[in-house]
Amino acid sequence: MKKTILIAALIFLGTLNSQAQLLHLGAKAGINYANLTGTDITVNSENYKSDAITGYHIGLLAEVKLTEKFGIQPELLYSTQGASYKNAIKEIKNELGYLSIPVMAKIYLNNTFSLELGPQASFLLSEKDNVDLEDSKTFDFAVAGGLGVKITKGIFVQARYGLGLTEVSTNAKAKNSVVQVSAGFMF
Repeated sequence: MKKTILIAALIFLGTLNSQAQLLHLGAKAGINYANLTGTDITVNSENYKSDAITGYHIGLLAEVKLTEKFGIQPELLYSTQGASYKNAIKEIKNELGYLSIPVMAKIYLNNTFSLELGPQASFLLSEKDNVDLEDSKTFDFAVAGGLGVKITKGIFVQARYGLGLTEVSTNAKAKNSVVQVSAGFMF
């Protein structure tokens, strides 16, 4: 696990080295509204329906402006995702904690708004649940897209949707799905 974090940090720092004069560093945090798609499950002949859970994300980012209308924004985030499963009797909550590395292409519409689109690699760091599921995969790949709004020169907000492309479990056909709303600042 330490090797994974070290490799992610080196990739992140490597992207910072290029275009230093057009580089802005920042931090952000926000809320996640996450669910797992295709996740109705049966345990001991009891059917459970999937519901979304609220989580959070926090991390660092770099914005490298390559042209006036285009830039790249790599990020290093801790993000909680997962789902809650309910039936008439009880509820099972499964919260997955990921080290997420989105690399967003930013298209600047004007000085205030930008569209974001790119891949995201995530590494499972923790799993909290109230049953013994322990079959989660340690790697998740997704695509993400959203909108960024620059409030002031240093303060911004973002809204993003991430769609998982890989299954999060070896025993279920479930993929991450998360809506993120963030606020942050550039140094």
